[in-house]
Order: sequence, then C-alpha cells, then structure tokens
Amino acid sequence: MSISMTPKAAQHIKRSLEARGKGVGIRLGVHTSGCSGMAYALEFVDDLAPEDQVFESEGIKIIIDPKSLVYLEGTELDFTREGLNEGFKFNNPNARTECGCGESFSV
Repeated sequence: MSISMTPKAAQHIKRSLEARGKGVGIRLGVHTSGCSGMAYALEFVDDLAPEDQVFESEGIKIIIDPKSLVYLEGTELDFTREGLNEGFKFNNPNARTECGCGESFSV
C-alpha cells in the first residue's frame, strides 16, 4: 500500500511550497489528541530524517515517520472547498470513527 493525494490537494501544496520558497514536500503524521483519540498533523518538510518513509503522489513527496505509517497506510489526502471553508480531508481506510469536524479519528 501507499499514501496518495488527489490532484486538488497536490495543486494546493505545490502553490504553498512555491510561495514558501523552500521545502522537499509535506509531512503527514498523527499524534494522540482530539475528541476521537488521534489527530492528524500536516507540515512542510525541509530536510528528511533517516527513518522517514517517502511516498510520491501527483509530483509531491509525502513524508511519514514509521510510527504514524501504521495509522495512515492507504490514506488519500484531498483538498476541499465548501462555501467559504476550505481545507484538507483525510480519506483514511484505517479510521473506525471520526469526530464531526474530521480533525481526529480512532482505529
């Protein structure tokens, strides 16, 4: 399996990386938090760590630490707009339940 993203998510990240002026990709991870137990984390990556797992989708590098990969295997990152709201959506096949806002999940 792998980690992937939609063309809309890739386009948004490409624009953000260009505006930022540096970065090799994005880091997708999880940490204990949120109303459902686990919360997603998303940040720019300037340097890779030796233990990082790197996936490429739509020309963007997605970097994941080994501990997070267990929870994110098979996830697709999307970028959605609904009215005035926009943001990333995580289509995670490992999530058994999600909170109403989609920010946290449990496995």
